[in-house]
Amino acid sequence: MKHVIALDVGGTGMKAALVGADGTLLHQVRRATGRERGPDAVVTGILDFAADLRAHGVRQYGEAASAVGIAVPGIVDEAEGVAVYAANLGWRDVPLRALLTERLGGVPVALGHDVRTGGLAEGRIGAGRGADRFLFVALGTGIAGAIGVDGRVEAGAHGFAGEIGHIVVRPGGAPCPCGQRGCLERFASAAAVSEAWAAACEDPGADAADCAKAVESGDVRARQVWQDAVDALADGLVTALTLLDPRALIIGGGLAEAGETLFTPLREAVRRRITFQKLPSLVPAALGDTAGCLGAGLLAWDLIDATDPSYPSYPSEVTT
Repeated sequence: MKHVIALDVGGTGMKAALVGADGTLLHQVRRATGRERGPDAVVTGILDFAADLRAHGVRQYGEAASAVGIAVPGIVDEAEGVAVYAANLGWRDVPLRALLTERLGGVPVALGHDVRTGGLAEGRIGAGRGADRFLFVALGTGIAGAIGVDGRVEAGAHGFAGEIGHIVVRPGGAPCPCGQRGCLERFASAAAVSEAWAAACEDPGADAADCAKAVESGDVRARQVWQDAVDALADGLVTALTLLDPRALIIGGGLAEAGETLFTPLREAVRRRITFQKLPSLVPAALGDTAGCLGAGLLAWDLIDATDPSYPSYPSEVTT
């Protein structure tokens, strides 16, 4: 059975799957990233994981995987197949594509940025399915985005497209590690909400999920913290949709797990800021923490499709 290997590498864990040509997840498994052992050990772990997946495919389906797709965090040079930098993994300039190709006996490998890869899956087979233009925004420790056009995700000329978290929404505001002040992710990420709510309720252990629960229970302080974040997020989103004019605006990440506690005020805040722009559909992400792995599978199948038209094209839906 024809299949590909899909790998999603995170700061603490790796998710992987063997994916069939119709999008079926044939085999799923997880492992620890092992970053406490250093960047070289992380790379070795990725190569070993991929080799084990290849061996499983041979045993179970009678042939080796036709391609590999891998999503990694940080700065990624997708064209050259290099993981340039990832603070949470400690690596610099790792030629992952070349290393995987060598380890797996010449199999073609596609390397992608984790958020853009997850956005690819959400746009093509998840919440944005059917939209010719979409913007996927992940609200996690930071904020990042993926710009989708006709089933593909735009990386940009230098690999930085979609970094919506570094749009300045509060000029002169809180300093950001990127060197600017007032960046969106300093006000509307899950980490920013956690920090603001911990200060407001004087509980250093409180986080964004606690803030959302307090909002739902009617806590006035929580509602103010939450509305401040929603307003900042709406400012950033309206800037992005003014530039990109997406048909669908897909919001994922940890903060989106608050559901309508986030989406109801956010839709209203965006609507209030719209003047001449067309309001896109604003929807929650649908694929959860499987998006990166599913997107990596799509990257792999796209790689095959580009070189061998006799293979089935990428799936329009996914089967689990």
